[in-house]
Amino acid sequence: MTTLADRTIAALRASHDVLAALVPDLTEEQLRSPSGAAEWSLAQVLSHLGSGAEIGLGNLVAARNGDPLPGQDANQEVWDRWNAMSPREQATGFVEHDERLVAAFEALTADQRAALRFDFGFLPEPLPLAAVAGMRLNESTLHSWDARVALDADAAVPEDAARLLLEHLAGDLGFMTGFTGKADALAKPATVQVGDGPFGLVIVDKVSVTTAVTDPTATFVGPLDAVLRLVGGRLAPVHTPAGVEVIGDVGLDELRAVFPGY
Repeated sequence: MTTLADRTIAALRASHDVLAALVPDLTEEQLRSPSGAAEWSLAQVLSHLGSGAEIGLGNLVAARNGDPLPGQDANQEVWDRWNAMSPREQATGFVEHDERLVAAFEALTADQRAALRFDFGFLPEPLPLAAVAGMRLNESTLHSWDARVALDADAAVPEDAARLLLEHLAGDLGFMTGFTGKADALAKPATVQVGDGPFGLVIVDKVSVTTAVTDPTATFVGPLDAVLRLVGGRLAPVHTPAGVEVIGDVGLDELRAVFPGY
């Protein structure tokens, strides 16, 4: 049986392979060009992914060995080192370190994938391996789009990855939309059905993704790529696919305000 952890690790490999294949042909001008992340160049996006991979591997090794996770001081050392790299070093470093992290996830046994827990200290209880891989997939998927859209204005998130991430956000990663969503941006509560599928966006005192929609007040029409990028704050009008709309008592611009991005 394919588990959520298995599917997430396979998606991490696919995300890595797509972005890593672009790096060797990037020019210096492209590396320094603006990305889909408002304040970062394409190289800085790759740097963020590379440093995150290095930190993620440290966490994975610690959890696998039964040790405490490295703390904020260790993370800051990694970020400082990556920030000091040249754009080319950041790009090639991403490929190297992300490959190491993905390979480490792939090397976990079925028992490890089921049993490993990660205590980050800011959640009520440790996260399972599937959720931690999901956090990395969320980062990898959205920042891959940030990098790719600098090269192709029509870049999209793969639909299978978007579906998988919405599944995570409706489960153990629900705290993420609770942190980043701004429910008070709406004048009244809303429940947005996503097409005719299982997903919905619930905006009340906080924001959440659900797979049990009841009494929707609006419907999101468009691909799951657009839904995930909306939740990630990456559905600006210039990057919104044709045909995307929200029908009901809340509009697309209002939802953009609920999900300002990160």
